[in-house]
Amino acid sequence: MRCLAIVLACLVWAVPAAAQTLAENNARLFDEIAEARGVSPAQLDRIRAIFAASPVLGQGNPAITRHAMTRAECNARAGGNALAAYVNRRFERICGAKFMAPLYDPATQRPEDATVCIDQFEYPNIPCAYPVVWVKAKEAAEICAAEGKRLCDAHEWEGACQGALTPPDYRFDLARGLSASAAVNRMRAAHNAKYEGTARWSYGPAFRRGVCAQNSEKSPTCPGGGWKNCGSNTYPAGSFAGCASPLKVYDLNGNVAEHMNLPLAPDQMASAGSTTLGVTEMKGSWFIWDKYRAHPDWCRWRAPYWHGDRVMSPRSHENYHLGFRCCKTSGQTPGSQEF
Repeated sequence: MRCLAIVLACLVWAVPAAAQTLAENNARLFDEIAEARGVSPAQLDRIRAIFAASPVLGQGNPAITRHAMTRAECNARAGGNALAAYVNRRFERICGAKFMAPLYDPATQRPEDATVCIDQFEYPNIPCAYPVVWVKAKEAAEICAAEGKRLCDAHEWEGACQGALTPPDYRFDLARGLSASAAVNRMRAAHNAKYEGTARWSYGPAFRRGVCAQNSEKSPTCPGGGWKNCGSNTYPAGSFAGCASPLKVYDLNGNVAEHMNLPLAPDQMASAGSTTLGVTEMKGSWFIWDKYRAHPDWCRWRAPYWHGDRVMSPRSHENYHLGFRCCKTSGQTPGSQEF
């Protein structure tokens, strides 16, 4: 029955996106999350409720989205079975979940020394699934919490990309007494200046075209933005095997940009157990980067305060090329972080 379910899911996903409604796509997505990753019925109920509260949350507007690669093509690249190709039993033992990678510093640690893990793929964290987009930072944090995970802090995403998780070095001293926007921009400038000389990408020391999921097309009607005008013309997650960091995390460059938590004070760090959280930080690049590079996208680069808000604000930003992935602290259990 399990094999039949996977075959049927692949057949369903072969139907052109325009033939499906967002609700139908999401219903199949929830089934696949349960099938591929073993997310529990109770967790799925919480995830469904978050999706149901949004008119746009999902894998893109099916009326206009034209994905750059089919899921069948992605599976073929993975030898015919992406779920099997990306299984890593060692990582599963360390992280206690499928398709997560331990974050550590290879210079001084082993994977087993990791105290935090990160999703290997953009949410829904399933090989060859299309990323979830049109998600607010608040919704991303809530979805992660529903699975017993959390939104990553900026330095964790950067460590996953760089290939070494090092201690956080947020310049909280530069943020004191300033507005959020002024604090972010002052902290960002100091951070980028510190790391620019050692800039690298997830796949290597120099920017390269053709390596990641970055050669898609923007919808012709999209320049003005909006749900009705912009297709989420993404690739399936993990479709470029070479677009991986040294820690085996995929699509950090390319496919979708990703929500992250940027703390402005020590008590806003998700990695320290905070549910207050800081402000939004959008990491990485997106699916047309081989054609149009809107900003730098090296691993430790931090963005200006674009569409800035508190992570948990109901006004936090959403758009057609913005997704997320989750982190998990060792010992974190389902429901251990509630909002």
